[in-house]
Amino acid sequence: MEDLNLNKERNNLIQLIWVEKKMLFLITGSMFFISLIGSFLITPLFLSTAIVFPAGSSNVSFYDQHNGNTAAMYFGEEEQQEQLVQILKSSRIRDKVVSKFNLIEHYEIAENDKNKYYKLNAEYSSHFSFTQTRYGAIQIDVLDRDAELAKKMANSIVDFIDTVKNDMIRERTKPAFEINKRKMSQMLQIRDSVFYLMDSLTRMGVVSEGVRSNLFQALVDSRNAQEKDKILEKLAVNTEYGAQYNALELMRNEIIAKIADFRVSYEQAESDANANFNHKFVVEKAVKSDKKEKPKRIIIVLSASLGGLIFGVLFILIRQRFKELKLQA
Repeated sequence: MEDLNLNKERNNLIQLIWVEKKMLFLITGSMFFISLIGSFLITPLFLSTAIVFPAGSSNVSFYDQHNGNTAAMYFGEEEQQEQLVQILKSSRIRDKVVSKFNLIEHYEIAENDKNKYYKLNAEYSSHFSFTQTRYGAIQIDVLDRDAELAKKMANSIVDFIDTVKNDMIRERTKPAFEINKRKMSQMLQIRDSVFYLMDSLTRMGVVSEGVRSNLFQALVDSRNAQEKDKILEKLAVNTEYGAQYNALELMRNEIIAKIADFRVSYEQAESDANANFNHKFVVEKAVKSDKKEKPKRIIIVLSASLGGLIFGVLFILIRQRFKELKLQA
């Protein structure tokens, strides 16, 4: 019984559509022509794509022991890929692109528009995209009505990667280097002060402990009173200042050893703070596209026509239902 009712309703629907075929054709045809005309009014957009791999290392190591996988020749792994995508999506990159290519004017946004930056961000989000490929690379896509400009913006973003990341690194490494620099300067000042004091004592005749012990033998071996007096004078000076010289000598050796140990850390901090590193491998630079990417007119027309057909069927069913309700009333 249910099957008979179902078949009856299906037949009624088909019959109703056939009866109202002119209206259905009119609605569908109207949507077809409207969407076709509208698709030609849409500004065509051209796509330029650049592909980069993140580098595995962001610095040069001065330490003897370091992870080989972070050498400059290694490609970055998933963590570096995600970091690079985040940097590409950041306002640092966006602001540089907006400034360099004057995108506020390019997107025809009024300078006095109170929603200027909201509209700018919306336009930017719809024209720029950054995605990870299944091979671990980062794909930079730029859409624009000017094919040449799309290419230039994509390649500029590739260049901005190093600029922005180096700026971010320096924001953290510069203070660390300044601390290391002050510490190195303090140690060098202490070393120079010790050298100065030791030189002053040396000019007075004070000698190192090893040489000092030979003065007594020289006194015994002296040939005349004049030579003996000179040696006695040296012995007196060394007796008075010998302990001070020994302490300075010990301090000198310690500070030289500290400076030698600290120099690796200092050079690493200096390199991190001042060097401009390359943080990506460029697999493919963007080129000028000779074929528009959007709009896909056939998709727009087919989608609109299908929507018109569905709307027409619904409209016919609703109108028929109203007629039935009027008859029942």
